[in-house]
Parts: sequence; C-alpha cells; structure tokens
Amino acid sequence: MKKTYTCTSCNGNSPAWSGQCPSCGEWNTLEEHIIEKTTRKQGSIKQSPTKTTSIRQFQRTSENRLKTNIEELDRVLGDGFLRDSFTLLTGEPGIGKSTLTLQIAQSVAEQEKKTLIISGEESEYQLQERANRLGTTSKNIQIVNESNLEKILATIEAEKPDFLIIDSIQVISTDGIMSTSGSTSQVRYCTEELLGYCKRNNVTTIIVGHVTKDGTLAGPKTLEHLVDAVLHFEGDRYHDLRILRTYKNRFGSTSEIGIFKMTPKGLTECPNPSAEILAHRKDDKVGSILSIIVEGTRPIIVEIQALVNQTHFGYPKRTTSGYDLNRLNLLIAVLQKHFKTDLSNYDVYINITEGIRVRDPITDQAVIEALISSYRRLPIPKSRIAVGEMSLTGEIIENKRLSDITKQVEKMGLK
Repeated sequence: MKKTYTCTSCNGNSPAWSGQCPSCGEWNTLEEHIIEKTTRKQGSIKQSPTKTTSIRQFQRTSENRLKTNIEELDRVLGDGFLRDSFTLLTGEPGIGKSTLTLQIAQSVAEQEKKTLIISGEESEYQLQERANRLGTTSKNIQIVNESNLEKILATIEAEKPDFLIIDSIQVISTDGIMSTSGSTSQVRYCTEELLGYCKRNNVTTIIVGHVTKDGTLAGPKTLEHLVDAVLHFEGDRYHDLRILRTYKNRFGSTSEIGIFKMTPKGLTECPNPSAEILAHRKDDKVGSILSIIVEGTRPIIVEIQALVNQTHFGYPKRTTSGYDLNRLNLLIAVLQKHFKTDLSNYDVYINITEGIRVRDPITDQAVIEALISSYRRLPIPKSRIAVGEMSLTGEIIENKRLSDITKQVEKMGLK
C-alpha cells in the first residue's frame, strides 16, 4: 500500500504532507490518497475488442433530450438533459439543492420515467416529509437512504431507473479504499464508478456536490472534468431569489442562467425578476439607483444602494454585499481623482438588493452615481438607470453592449 497527498485545489501530488501545496502554493489543501499497488504479468489478461460505431449514425431527435418542463432549468441545460448525461449540481448549504432535485424528479416522473433518489444524508422519512410539503409524491419516484457504493450500484442494477439522483457524492464511500468518506480518493473513485455504470446502462444522472467556504467545489478538481455539466445554484439564503448557472456544459451554452424564487411550496420560476425589483421603488431615494446587467441573453435590472458616512476612526471602512470590494476601491480612487469627491474620511457601504451578486463592470456608472448621491444627499429619480464601465481616466469606456442595453431599457419604459 502506497500513500500520496493530493491537492484539492490544483490536483497536484506530493509524496509527503505539508501545510502548503508545492505546486500551487495554497495552504491546507493536501489530502491523503491511498494507492493500491497491483502487479500483473504483461499479456496475462486478454480482452476482446470493443465494438465501434460510425460517427455518422448519430441523428438529432427530440428523444435525445429529456426535458424537465421547468423552463428556467431547460434553458440552462440547452433544452433539457441529454440522454445518458452525468450532471453535477453544486451550491452552498441551505440554498435549495435538495428542493430543486425533488422538483426535477417530480417533473421527470410525470413523464412516466422511473426515477430513483439515493440520499446519503437524509433518511427516507425526511425525504418523504419534504416531498409531501412540496407536493412531489409521484408513484414513479423511489427513494432510499444509502452511502455505501457497492450497495448503491446493486440497488441501481435492481431498480433500473431512467433517471438517477445522488445526494451527495461527498458522503458516498467504498470499502475498497481505506479512507473516510469525502476524502479525495473516495470522491474520485466513487464518481468514476458511478459515471462508468450510468454511461454503460443509459441512466441520466444528477449528483449533488458540496462547496467550500469560498464557493468552489469541494473535493478533487478532476471531478469537474469527469462530468458532462456543472450546475451551480447560488443566492442568499435570507432572500427569495435563486440563480442557476452552468460553469460547464458539453452539450449547450455556458452563458445562460435560470432564475427561481424560493417559496414555502418550493422553487417557482421567475422569468422576470426586474419587475419585482421595480415594484417596490415608489419614491426618489438618496444613494439608491438602478442598473442593468446581462446574464447570457437576459437583461436583469438590479438596485444598487450606497451609504457614505463620516468615519469616527482613523481608517475608513469599505464594505460590500454582492459587489466586488476591489472594484469599489478602484471607483473610489477615480471619484477622488477626477470628480473632486474626497471620501478619505468617510465609511463606504455598497449593497446589491435581492441577494444578487454583480460581476459586470458595466455597473460602474451606477455605483459612482449612488456614492455621489449619498455623499451630497441628492435624491436620484426612481426610474433612472445608469450603465457604463469607468476607466481610470474618469471616462466611460465605449462598449458594444450599451446600444443593446439601451434598447432593452426603453422597452421597459425607463430612462
């Protein structure tokens, strides 16, 4: 038996454990990986060749896609799950992954597809409790609580489902590897075994994966390379809005998003989140302005709130929620240099409402206007939308998207 230590960040190997990965420099990312050393004589194992298929035999038909009839999800996947695909769903704890998978199972089961849910974290009673609350109690859905890989494969072989959900891959383990569940070796081996079985037996599969505190996928990086698609469910657990992104998709676009709203009855589709943000804006406000971001092909209106308050300490605070702190510091420097707005003695806070995270620099103009509004106590018209990327010289950078965004704004009846 031989041991090696694998980095969960870069997948690099090290013969001995250390606090810092020698390959990428990350700290506390090396995990023990046991390698089973086997010896065999050359030519002692003979295998028959695998049958090949001409690539020209493929025909694109509607049967190649399994639609869930959840439009926001089907859009992200590229018109539904491709047959026999292997998908990884990730997200922070409590964001709604189990709720989403139950609703997917219900939609698939309503199409007379046998669906099997294997949960290693929740008992069958807990699954039934949630299913009754959500109304996902189709007769075609089977559930089981199991975390042993060999028993899981035997169960899949016996049930022969059309659609499989495993929640979650981090708690699945095999007796053949001497390490705890969730370790690099366990997660990688279990995923490879499940992937191979489901591909050979034409089972469309979703596996649920945990994320680390910084939002990245927990476990080996090779897990993302093994699967066909990686879906990331994000949002603020204290807000209703949820966004489903695809970081990898072998069979469709990676620029589309799906938007949902969490309710007591589960997740509901939210095709027009901009309308909800506009609904609660009734008066002109100080430090609050609208901007617009484009996710895939969808423009979404966001509300940006700024608070500038005189500091009582030697070093002013810069705090953001849903916005990049480094980008805020850059815009404050531009304000002080080119707009003669000295914020060196003021605390600055930026908040994006509804728990949305803004990464698009086209919101620079809106952030600057919100900061000036709060600093000078000037109210901003409730219907005003500001867009534009700010350069270090204090000028708006020409952007080809501005004309398209302007058209979208005019359709909404805004300025």
